[in-house]
Amino acid sequence: MKVLDLACSQGHLFEGWFASEADYASQQDRGLVSCPVCADTTIHKRLSAPRLHLSGAAHEPHSPLKRVEEHQAPARQAAYLQAMRELMRRSEDVGERFADEARRMHQGEVESRSIRGQTTLEEAVQLHEEGIPLLPLPDLPGLKEPLQ
Repeated sequence: MKVLDLACSQGHLFEGWFASEADYASQQDRGLVSCPVCADTTIHKRLSAPRLHLSGAAHEPHSPLKRVEEHQAPARQAAYLQAMRELMRRSEDVGERFADEARRMHQGEVESRSIRGQTTLEEAVQLHEEGIPLLPLPDLPGLKEPLQ
């Protein structure tokens, strides 16, 4: 099993597991390797060294600070994706009816609940001006499917 450190053109870092280097190259050529955050298929391998666990090894090649820095970005991405998935799980997708449904809840026509959906920038500004709270979120294709 070959574990590779990968990055997309947007700078998202992630790990990929492949049967071999040839398997990675084959999947990359067929456009099957994509970023779990943004679904970008422009992926490149990052430099990484194999980690060897040798008995009696007296020192660590990298400082603890360097190890923390190397793992912060992927950990932040994972935490962000987990929070976004939880938000999606706990909210109702009302699609393009978002602005209308938010107004109906604000005016007391329907029971308040967590909703998500799409609206135009102009509609979002109008909702804000009407005192209706909303939080713009990016559309992340990686949230719609489980991470591999």
